[in-house]
Amino acid sequence: MEDVGTPKTAAPAMSPLAGEPIKRADAERLAGVLKAFADPARLRLLSLIQSAPEGEASVSDLTAPLGLSQPTVSHHLRILTEAGLLEREKRGVWAYYRLVPSAIAAVADLLTPPRKRATKKAR
Repeated sequence: MEDVGTPKTAAPAMSPLAGEPIKRADAERLAGVLKAFADPARLRLLSLIQSAPEGEASVSDLTAPLGLSQPTVSHHLRILTEAGLLEREKRGVWAYYRLVPSAIAAVADLLTPPRKRATKKAR
């Protein structure tokens, strides 16, 4: 899939739960990603895109289920894309959005305490 935009916010490598203080720059990057998650419409967008038959959707596929206008949906999609949580592919006049599973998994991993991560991987 062609990546039209590069994420401006990437999750830091250091977790705030790692037992060491998180660096300011890492905290700011993680806060940016978490801000993208911290909106009910964006959470629904992630869910709708993930559950779409092809694992991707265009703005026109998402406006009716959300009950939001096209400009509002586009705004939320832009924020999620800039946070690195979605990829955007332009096909003709349409843009299609797909989740970036590794980005979502990285955020989940950052928020899982190290002891819980070890238990999870041992299973």
